[in-house]
Amino acid sequence: MPVERGARPDALRVATTLLVLAALISCASCASGGDDPAPDRPDAAKAVRLPPVHAGFDYQIGGAYPPPKGVRVVARDRAAKPARGLYNICYVNAFQAQPEERDEWPADLLLRDGGGKAVIDRDWNEPLLDIRTPAKRERVAARVNRWIDGCADKGFDAVEPDNYDSYTRSHRLLDADDATAFIRLLSDHAHARGLAIAQKNTVELAPRREDAGLDFAVAEECGAYDECGAYAKAFDDRVVVVEYTDSGLDKARSGFGDRLSIVRRDVLVSTPDSADYVRETR
Repeated sequence: MPVERGARPDALRVATTLLVLAALISCASCASGGDDPAPDRPDAAKAVRLPPVHAGFDYQIGGAYPPPKGVRVVARDRAAKPARGLYNICYVNAFQAQPEERDEWPADLLLRDGGGKAVIDRDWNEPLLDIRTPAKRERVAARVNRWIDGCADKGFDAVEPDNYDSYTRSHRLLDADDATAFIRLLSDHAHARGLAIAQKNTVELAPRREDAGLDFAVAEECGAYDECGAYAKAFDDRVVVVEYTDSGLDKARSGFGDRLSIVRRDVLVSTPDSADYVRETR
């Protein structure tokens, strides 16, 4: 603001004050980045995009392949790339260690029984992770969150942390509170990276979705076990369903075919070049 020569002292003081205030406001704006976070700041949270409701779905966690016609939502393993132009869900084994990755985990982060033996999910030969204390939950989450970062960096839209229900196989060493507290750490991190996060199975914890910070559900065999309604209610129909039998597919479709995203896959979720491959939507 220019000041005229010969201006009165009080006018000069006012003009000077206005100049100082303008400079301070300008500097504050520069420091804060303005109203919106700078896009290149690593800590700037991105908007979370939820999956579409009642959309064509394919479950490809056993191997990626070109999505069939009509598919709008696809789930793939974290090692795969997302499918171009679709809503992509990134599968992460968050509560148990993959057999081939067991040795990569610190020994004290594998859940152990009173005799010191690792507690194993016998169906998949996967050791359960020890999330009994806040300190251990933080350490496990730090490792899983690096995988979530990888999903975000590749361009996935959401993450699917598997084995939320592992506490039910822990011989009572873990409980639902442990599982909820742990997945909340993953939810907060996923949201900070702009990813939606799914509840995988575990229908008994669906009422805790807000405490857990979960956005939608990936439900295996909810038709076969009459659980689709509970997921639909908890997640406002934002549910993708995987059935592994014809009867399960029929039940899911008869009750929720016009509301949820439903597909039948083979239990190995194999690729089309495999003799085991099954994919049906009817």
